[in-house]
Amino acid sequence: MDNRRATLPGQLRSIVLSRLAFLTTALPILRPGTTLPASSAPYLSGPQLPPSAEALHQPPGALRRSLTSSSAEGMVAEVVSACAGGAVLTGWALYLGCNPFWIGMLGALPFFAQLTQLPAAWFTAFAGQRRVAIAAVCASRQALLPLAALPFLDVSQQTKQALLLGVAGLSALLGVLGNNAWVTWMGELVPRRIRGRYFGQRTAACTLAGTAASLSAGLLLDRARYLQATGQALAALALLSCAAGAITAVLMSRQHDPPPGRERHPRDFAAGLRPFMDPSARSVMAYQVAWNASVGIAASFFSLHMLQNLEMGFALVAAQGASVAAIRILVAPLWGKAIDRVGVRPILIACSFGIVAIPILWVVPTRDCLWPIAFDALLSGVLWSGHGLASFQLPLAVAPSAGRSFYLAAFATVGGLSFALASTLGGAIATALPSHFVLWGRPMVRLHALFLFSSLARMGAAMLALRIREPRAGSVDELLRLTLDGAARVRLQMARLSFQLVRARR
Repeated sequence: MDNRRATLPGQLRSIVLSRLAFLTTALPILRPGTTLPASSAPYLSGPQLPPSAEALHQPPGALRRSLTSSSAEGMVAEVVSACAGGAVLTGWALYLGCNPFWIGMLGALPFFAQLTQLPAAWFTAFAGQRRVAIAAVCASRQALLPLAALPFLDVSQQTKQALLLGVAGLSALLGVLGNNAWVTWMGELVPRRIRGRYFGQRTAACTLAGTAASLSAGLLLDRARYLQATGQALAALALLSCAAGAITAVLMSRQHDPPPGRERHPRDFAAGLRPFMDPSARSVMAYQVAWNASVGIAASFFSLHMLQNLEMGFALVAAQGASVAAIRILVAPLWGKAIDRVGVRPILIACSFGIVAIPILWVVPTRDCLWPIAFDALLSGVLWSGHGLASFQLPLAVAPSAGRSFYLAAFATVGGLSFALASTLGGAIATALPSHFVLWGRPMVRLHALFLFSSLARMGAAMLALRIREPRAGSVDELLRLTLDGAARVRLQMARLSFQLVRARR
């Protein structure tokens, strides 16, 4: 009994780290307008990590040095994301006087860039994964350098807005190319036997670094806004992001490139079209198109709503995003265990219908009543964690092992395009709506209309999840019974713990 108790922390740690590894390759995160730690490249990449070349000899010293450098690179990359993405990008848009249509376009750019997934896969196979990853990731982060001069340029406001859009778009395109190569590279570099443990630890470290960086950037912007120096603060953050990007390039260059574990076929262009001819793959694509469109129409405007309408401040927005990320990581092992027991389909259905309610919550908060946002962080963290794991593993169940990277690139492409078009449409609708109106006797702002429409669209998309078929998957009823049994066991364990504490006090 004592030996079993001694191994429990190690077993729990192993389970947590293995499930955290799923999060590193999950499909795009919930709200691109919100600064979420560990939500930037390479965590938004489409393809799954391919089989590693662990059968080939890798010098232990070189592998250890590469993994240490990769972990450090991921932590520094979070500084880039905190200083130039998420809420900070929304801060740039507000500083330059962008209307909702421009903000919708900014939110759509990373997903429009997903259209280059298939060309990126071909180019990576042709030019080499390490070379492409280092060059493209470095270029995507240095592409942000013009933002440092933006507040001081003697040009019109419209020109500055166009420059912001162009810089963000170029960075997103290069980021997709770099992500594709990075994922392929890491799949060859990290042996399968330690992959779950390593990426779990890497994700945890990146989450902590991202939380600290996001909160620091938010506090700086809040202080700068008080001193009426927002432009200078944004320029300083842009410079810091580029400096951090240069450090990541150095750290990536310290990672070696092992021999490929399988033969590459850089000129197999037909492989990129095969997913669109596969009926089982098309059913998954139909759900992804509907779901990403329903989410995308409002996703880019949550940070705008928090900053502009609720006047929360950048630090509080960053804290909200960090809370969501922390909860996602905490509940990931539970969702992973549920997927192992009942399959992907019931998890996807349950989380999809649950997420329908999240946009409605954002109609409730006001400047003087922000407590519903805490409930949103809890609900979003729990449901989006399960949805992210399920939506990642479902395409893997459909995609064959041969050409799997092209299947997943195709899923990322159609899902990204759907999200991007919906985000752009959401910006156009918000621009056309009156800034304030009354609905059911309650005063509303125009973003509330997008949130309500997104909730309705999510309901329709969730219905499509019922049509997905997964061999040997359980039912939603089985998931409910599993949840109730788990809750009962937790209550029993808490009661035993309380009883032991009472006995110890006596």
